[in-house]
Amino acid sequence: MKNEFTKALPPVLTHEGGYVNHPKDPGGPTNKGITQRVYDAYRQRKGLDPRTVKLIEQAEVEAIYKAGYWDKVRGDDMPPGVGYVLFDYAVNSGPSRAIKALQAALGVTADGTIGDMTMDALDAHGDHDALIADICARRLAFMRRLSTWSTFGKGWARRVADVQARGQAWAMGSVGPKVEYIPGAERKARDTEATDRPGTGGADAAIGAGVTGGTGAGAIDQAKDALQPLAESNPFIGKVFAVLVTISAALVIGGLAWRFWQQRKQKAYDRDMTALEADPA
Repeated sequence: MKNEFTKALPPVLTHEGGYVNHPKDPGGPTNKGITQRVYDAYRQRKGLDPRTVKLIEQAEVEAIYKAGYWDKVRGDDMPPGVGYVLFDYAVNSGPSRAIKALQAALGVTADGTIGDMTMDALDAHGDHDALIADICARRLAFMRRLSTWSTFGKGWARRVADVQARGQAWAMGSVGPKVEYIPGAERKARDTEATDRPGTGGADAAIGAGVTGGTGAGAIDQAKDALQPLAESNPFIGKVFAVLVTISAALVIGGLAWRFWQQRKQKAYDRDMTALEADPA
């Protein structure tokens, strides 16, 4: 809706807060949700000298948000509530990531660009309330993959819940909850902080070392084979042989436990990736 930008901007700005420069925030120095890098690029395009984002003016804030985020997610073409939800997501994680969540929720190719196929699928989607919930669930799944989740996850989760409640209210023609600043929720959630899928290579290597072995295990097995005939007649060799057997068993047990733990992490990762259904940006 063409008048929804002026309605959507205030709650986004409330969530973004004022000037921050948290050492664990990948966005770096940020004011009203606009990073120094984005502000520098804006002023360069306008032929203006660079300056600290602390001094950004309200007119500049509105211009950057409109062209850089609202228009990128085609907020004017979105149903009530949906545009706001995408807008807030775009400010926090970039327009491409927000669009991919929308496309995944609609079941179309998640390429990060809204075209005719995406708009046709949106027009065919009859439940905007459910669509908003789907987008927000994917947003949260993406955030949980970030290495900064342990630091900012609590604030992010509260922000997403607040955005969902307000978006769904707007979709139903209601006002929604009063927006309040949530400490930490303004931190950028970017793809560059995404963690890789956990692997079981180390665990498999440990198990292999205890059973038949690669490099190190081959040496253990050879030593066991050589010492076994002498183990019964020589107490010292018997003790060495027992130690080698214990080491092999420990490698197997430890490797199995490690593999189990990594497989659990893989399943959690895969659940989030399935929910996200979008290629990395």
